[in-house]
Amino acid sequence: MAIKLKSKRKNDYSKLKRKVFFQMLLIVFATAATVLSLRFVIQKNFSFGDTIVHMLMNIFHIPKRQALTITHLLFLNNIEAITLIVIFMFLVVMLKFSISWFTRYFDEISTGMDKLTEESDDEITLSPELDFMEKKLNQIKSNLEKQKKAALDAEQRKNDLVVYLAHDLKTPLTSVIGYLSLLDEAPDMPPEQKAKYVGITLEKAYRLEQLINEFFEITRFNLQTIVLNKEKINLLFMLQQMADEFYPILTPQRKQVSINVPDGLTLWGDADKLARVFNNILKNAIAYSYENSVIEISAKLQDNNIVITFTNQGNPIPQAKLETIFEKFYRLDSARSTNTGGAGLGLAIAKEIVNAHDGTISVDSNSENTTFTVKLPL
Repeated sequence: MAIKLKSKRKNDYSKLKRKVFFQMLLIVFATAATVLSLRFVIQKNFSFGDTIVHMLMNIFHIPKRQALTITHLLFLNNIEAITLIVIFMFLVVMLKFSISWFTRYFDEISTGMDKLTEESDDEITLSPELDFMEKKLNQIKSNLEKQKKAALDAEQRKNDLVVYLAHDLKTPLTSVIGYLSLLDEAPDMPPEQKAKYVGITLEKAYRLEQLINEFFEITRFNLQTIVLNKEKINLLFMLQQMADEFYPILTPQRKQVSINVPDGLTLWGDADKLARVFNNILKNAIAYSYENSVIEISAKLQDNNIVITFTNQGNPIPQAKLETIFEKFYRLDSARSTNTGGAGLGLAIAKEIVNAHDGTISVDSNSENTTFTVKLPL
């Protein structure tokens, strides 16, 4: 893997390295040509010395003898030093030009990074030799746009949900106030009618409590950090106990839960949190399954993992929504059924807990069945 990454990085930088190599090669050749030209002019053409002598005589009015002496002492005898100074000055100019040329790449990259935060569909474009950086910047820009969109969508779903729950809170509260008012206004109400009104009031009060708990759930979801207290879990016993707790909900709808788990199958994990995972999945299966149907729960060992499946018969989940039902504040039922609709956190919390156990959770749905699969390390 390390070799592949190293090779890939080398290929990414190949164009830039090739351009820099040719640029430096040009500087070397230009410097060498300058040195050779200077040496040829100075050593093979002594008119250079005569030119200096004439310049000293005409400009500074120095006698010819003294001008020749000065020329030999200062120029011709120090020709090597002068050549080196000229070469050094030429190198400084060439290097300055080369650095200016090279730093323009940093300007391009800086401009590209500025475009990361711009709200534009235009792609970032750099020089051909910076194509590797262009791809990375465009990928980062794409990821940032996706994250921003996901955050906005999540915030919108949360805002919508708060509005929905506020509406749902008002409905049972209005009923509670209405029936209590009737009881208060008619103290001599027949016992049967009074019992009926009290029962309805109590039912609405329970629903109100449930909705308030969901409000707390919304707040806690983003604040709590999942800490696992792992222990050995008898999976069959846990699932049977959970199914028994749902008996009062299953019976009126003539639904049943069938558990097919090998006796003695143990799971290593946080019992309370995994029970919450299975509880949320089963609650979802009950809410969206047909009446007079069977919800099947099974578990098996597979490749050092324990695979638990929940299968129910009901309306299929649209393929486009299969990946979004595990997002927080997502509710599958757009109609917001008062009886089945929740805060849209159950499956999202289940996913967080399963991930904390280094497991996976997924869903598959067709015209016949919907199956939730939880895979946990043995």
